[in-house]
Amino acid sequence: MTENHAASTLSDEVRARLYDQALNVARIGAWECELETERLSWTQGVYDIFGYPASNPLRRASIVDLYIDESRRNMELARAEVIRSGCPITLDTEIRTWRGEKRWMRLSINAVREGGRPVRIFGCKQDVTSDRQALESLRQQAETDPLTGLANRAIFQARYRELVNDRLNHGFASALVLIDLDGFKKLNDTFGHLAGDACLCEAAHRLRRAFHNAGLVGRLGGDEFAIILRAPTNPARIARVLQQTVVMLSRPLFWNGHRLEVSASIGAATVGRPHRRRIVELFAEADIALYDAKAAGRNRVHLIGDEKHNLAA
Repeated sequence: MTENHAASTLSDEVRARLYDQALNVARIGAWECELETERLSWTQGVYDIFGYPASNPLRRASIVDLYIDESRRNMELARAEVIRSGCPITLDTEIRTWRGEKRWMRLSINAVREGGRPVRIFGCKQDVTSDRQALESLRQQAETDPLTGLANRAIFQARYRELVNDRLNHGFASALVLIDLDGFKKLNDTFGHLAGDACLCEAAHRLRRAFHNAGLVGRLGGDEFAIILRAPTNPARIARVLQQTVVMLSRPLFWNGHRLEVSASIGAATVGRPHRRRIVELFAEADIALYDAKAAGRNRVHLIGDEKHNLAA
């Protein structure tokens, strides 16, 4: 009996150790909060997720401040709902650790009721930062042009529809802009594809920097870029901004000791009035405007809208 009891005790110890090791590997910790006093209890796994020193006082107000604003609101709403309904909830929240590092945490909340009223809530917290980063990486790969990092054609059109529900609405967009690099094929043939790629990346960088607050920039393919312009809204001002864009894109690029030069032709279709036109119609107009800019000698802007503007660099 004594030997069997020792073996059973040893087995319990092993199981407990394996359980703790599994929780540590999965980066999971358990927590509990007494509702009347708001006293928190954590296992070591939760301290590790928050990077919170075990020697520090564990006060709920201090811990809540570590949640990023939107996640804090979602957490408080979920907490209140669990207390009200007694139904468990699981949600992903973003936190900032005690040392300032951002992490994603999967939070589960459940309630214990006594005499028909909730007395405490409890659950698990799991670090899911690596999972979220992997998903974000996959999303970026699906949504961005791999060479320039700009939105690709599919996501560009999807974002357009998302913004305006497949209809233009004043205040969301002022123009659709198509940009084509003049002389790109010659540059590519002369200096090679690496030089061409460098030119495309530089053009993307310049466009992103110029329009990061004014619109969505995408690469449609080849040497063609597009912008959903939100501001300015006046056609004359749009024409002036795009003319400055032509000048900006025409600045030479120095690559591997070579001076690379291209220019840009821009066609744009303004929203105009009424503010209800499908994306396919706007793309057709902008494409005509781009063709007109090239036919007029390239290195210029042609704008179709309330007024017509055809400007050379």
